[in-house]
Formats: sequence, C-alpha cells, structure tokens
Amino acid sequence: MRLLIVGPGFVGARLARRAMAAGFAVAGTCRSGQRAAVLTAAGIEPVPIGDASGEALAQVLARATHVLCSAPPDAGGDPLVSRLLALAAPAWRWLGYLSTTGVYGDRAGGWVDETTPVAPSSDRARRRVVAETQWLELGRASGAPTHIFRLPGIYGPGRSAFDQIRAGTARRIDKAGQVFSRVHAEDIATTIMASIARPRTGAIYNVADHEPAPQADVVAHAFTLMGLPVPPAIPYDEIAPTLSPMARSFYAESRRVRADPIRTELGVELAYPTYREGLAGILAEERDTSL
Repeated sequence: MRLLIVGPGFVGARLARRAMAAGFAVAGTCRSGQRAAVLTAAGIEPVPIGDASGEALAQVLARATHVLCSAPPDAGGDPLVSRLLALAAPAWRWLGYLSTTGVYGDRAGGWVDETTPVAPSSDRARRRVVAETQWLELGRASGAPTHIFRLPGIYGPGRSAFDQIRAGTARRIDKAGQVFSRVHAEDIATTIMASIARPRTGAIYNVADHEPAPQADVVAHAFTLMGLPVPPAIPYDEIAPTLSPMARSFYAESRRVRADPIRTELGVELAYPTYREGLAGILAEERDTSL
C-alpha cells in the first residue's frame, strides 16, 4: 500500500508515522531540497513539486493506492484535482481532503454538524467549498472512495497556548458569546487512519473535540498548568485594532462543531476529548522529552 500526502505538514507528519507503522510506504510533496531532506530522514519519500512538467508528482500519483491532500486551495479550488483526473488507470482505494469547519460560516455560537448547509463568509472558506466539491466530483468520476474532513482549530506539541506563553504573545481575549471548536493533531491522524480502514464514498466528517470553548478559557488553563498567574482578559474591542486581518476573521465567526459520525461510523474515541486533556498531554510530552 502506498500513501501520498500532498502537504505533509503538522497533521500530515503524524499521519505518516501512523501509516508507516501500519505497513504503508509513504510519500510526501516538498518544494525545497531542505524539506526533502527532512522527509527522507523521517522515512518519507520526497516528491518535488513546482517543476513545469510535474512528472515526479504524476508518477507517484499513478502508483499511489491512497492519497491525502492537506494543501490549501487557490482561487480556482484545488489544482491537484485536475492532475488526478488526467491519470488513465488509477489504483486508488481511498482519497481524502482536509478542509475546514469555516465552510459553515458564522452560526452565532450555535451547533453545526455534517448535515448543516455550508454558508462560507470568507474568501478562504469559499475556496474550501469549491475544493470540496472538486474532490467529491473526482471521487464520482474515478470510482475511488473520497472523503472530506472538516477541521476546526488544530493544536498539538509545538502549536499550542504553551508556545504563545513562552514567546510572550499569549493574550486572553474576551469577546462575549465567542466560542471556538478545536482538535488535537493526533486525533485527526487517528480519524484518518480509521477512515482508511473503513472507506465510505462521499463521506464528510467533522473532526472536533467535545468541548467548544472561549479562547480566553484555554489560555487561562495553560497558564495554570504551567504554574503561572493567569493574566486578566482583554476585551476584544480594545485589542481588535492590533490583530492581524486573519485573526480578526476568526473572531468574526462563532460556532460549536458536533462530530458524532467519527465515533458512530469509524469507532474513533478521541485521546484528547477536551482542551484540558490535550494541554495536559502536551505538557507531559514536553517534560518527557526534556528528561
């Protein structure tokens, strides 16, 4: 079995380790020699992209049995889809695309699930809707089971409130009624591997933990776990002018994400069902690594 990960970054690296442990040969795309060396050291076959012919990518795509795309789309959607459609005799058993729960738009703190109609309110989310449609159409055209995974805020070791605290950039931002859903990167990898074991054509899965929460609560808990005094929350209206356009776009939306099918269909039990277990696990892992 051969898995190609297009964009083997924060989530893809974790999936690669799981897949190799399960007997997969794993390849991953890269744009530089330095990144190729990193992939090779991790046991992942590097696949250069960006050349005019795209021959290296085409060869790996033709051999792959499983393909996951975690690369962001451009204005026209996902450019990888056209390359996949051009292959004459694919051997794909499973295709996956990592999207975002941003496709649901602002729900004023209300719950969404996989049956909720998409209503993207940003260009970034609208591009994801286009890419999702392209991947599902690819699945119908190729006959390969195709799956969409909608992800909220992703965190894990090296990308958590702890890193912000150490960098001196952590701020508890208080916006009334604002909640975010999130998910640990390891739980995403677990869900993808479960889907590979149980493919379902056209499946759409939200992948989120069980407790949407305000950003200020998560940051406060991280300070407490580190044994540091919790700073006061800053009203959103005061800090908004200093935020990046990307950060302000996140605060423009509020929703709670329900993700029951990953449990009922795929049998996934999250290792980190809330941010409390997730942050505690990160801190424990960091301490073990430092010993």
